[in-house]
Amino acid sequence: MPTKAEVIRTKAVELLKSNPDGLRYADLHRELVKQFPDIPLNTIQASAWDLHNTRSKEVYKPSRGLFKYRFAGVEESLPDTQPTEVEPTPVTFKEEDFYSPFADWIKNELGECTEAVPLGGNSLGKKWGTPDVIGVYKSSKRDVIQFQPEIVSAEIKIDPKDPITAFGQAISYRLFSSKVYLVEPTTLSPEDMDRIEALCILFGVGLILFDLTPANPNFRIRVRAQKYIPDMFYANELADRLYETNKKLFDKLF
Repeated sequence: MPTKAEVIRTKAVELLKSNPDGLRYADLHRELVKQFPDIPLNTIQASAWDLHNTRSKEVYKPSRGLFKYRFAGVEESLPDTQPTEVEPTPVTFKEEDFYSPFADWIKNELGECTEAVPLGGNSLGKKWGTPDVIGVYKSSKRDVIQFQPEIVSAEIKIDPKDPITAFGQAISYRLFSSKVYLVEPTTLSPEDMDRIEALCILFGVGLILFDLTPANPNFRIRVRAQKYIPDMFYANELADRLYETNKKLFDKLF
């Protein structure tokens, strides 16, 4: 006769098997409570919190608070069957569709810039030196205490497959920016989300999440960017390149 703890753990493994992306502890606990309404909450908690230890052959924790089934996606694949080709869902929007909405949001909602404009691509001649959105926080003529303009840069991605590369691009903007934001879709896997959030906190990069709907991206802040002193050589180099390639944008920002 299995104990209550064994029954709970077996059910927890089943829940993880049916959720290949894994479940956070709070979600797993909530599902177990639904499955076992007559078992005390403390018993469920005591049985599930260290599932990665008690069922280590089946369950692991790729990041804090996230449980995953160790063989997710393996058992369903049979060696004697051909994989079914799935037609990719056509993408009806481009990354550039989110540049202007984010520029408006970081200026008017987040208040990190007094001016912000879309840039992106290779418009300044350097791929990793051209933010998707660039903004400036500067004092107005009415401010009693004047200060030097601060550059705020953002890297926006709609593809959740390679967040580490996106982070690398964002961190490179620290050379010339006082603040940097990485803007990622909510379709990131829980594991990637945890890793990117930890990296952003560690290196002072802001993290913004958004929905892949250009009409209403619903930007929301996950990690606020820390302020750093940029290398003024690279800050002036950026300003010079912007002046040479797009004087109208330069005048608007500076």
